[in-house]
Amino acid sequence: MSQDSLKMLWPTPILIKKLEPYSAINNDLVNLFYQQKERDGNPMTTVYSSPDDLLQRYDHPSLHALFQFISNSVFEVASQMNAPIWQQTGAGKLNMHIVGAWFQIQNQFGFHDIHSHGNCSWSGVYYLQIDEATKRHKHPQLGANNGITRFYSPRFDLLGGAHMDMGNAYLQDSHFDVQPEEGTLIVFPSWLNHKAMPYDGEKDRIIISFNAQVHGEKGNKAFDYGF
Repeated sequence: MSQDSLKMLWPTPILIKKLEPYSAINNDLVNLFYQQKERDGNPMTTVYSSPDDLLQRYDHPSLHALFQFISNSVFEVASQMNAPIWQQTGAGKLNMHIVGAWFQIQNQFGFHDIHSHGNCSWSGVYYLQIDEATKRHKHPQLGANNGITRFYSPRFDLLGGAHMDMGNAYLQDSHFDVQPEEGTLIVFPSWLNHKAMPYDGEKDRIIISFNAQVHGEKGNKAFDYGF
């Protein structure tokens, strides 16, 4: 290169986006999911997870509307990250596929421990129902962490016992917290470790999670194989 440059490599994008309007869609789906939970004969537990076949199980207009928003949002962030590579490889028409979608109902200090998602490039969570932040934050034990989604730095496993000075202070912020709000969608790389922190509230914390793949009409090969 003919001049000095600074390259910021291997970014970790997280898209946070609000669906407007969302109230009618959320109310429809909350009722639908409580009905499924009741049919399953599942007693009240701290975390209830449905099978990942929501889009195959239900032909529901509110579910279709929500997943149109989700699909557009996944393609938005995937395009921003990959557009130059797509152009260089001549990938052709891109198709986005939801390969799994499910809901969770959480309360009474229920949580979902640290995990990532396989068999996909993008994952996400959409908040259908949860107490407002001002109410959650007043919880005597959980406080401001009540029901948040926490993402962990991909460098997290390198931080334990590592040297720190002011030159690498930017590495020391080991997590990023999202305060959940009804109608809000988060899209993130599927490999990113994350956790649903313990939640306790008047409303159940109800979310939809999903996994997505994006395929080119000429296949998915973007780089030469090898090292």
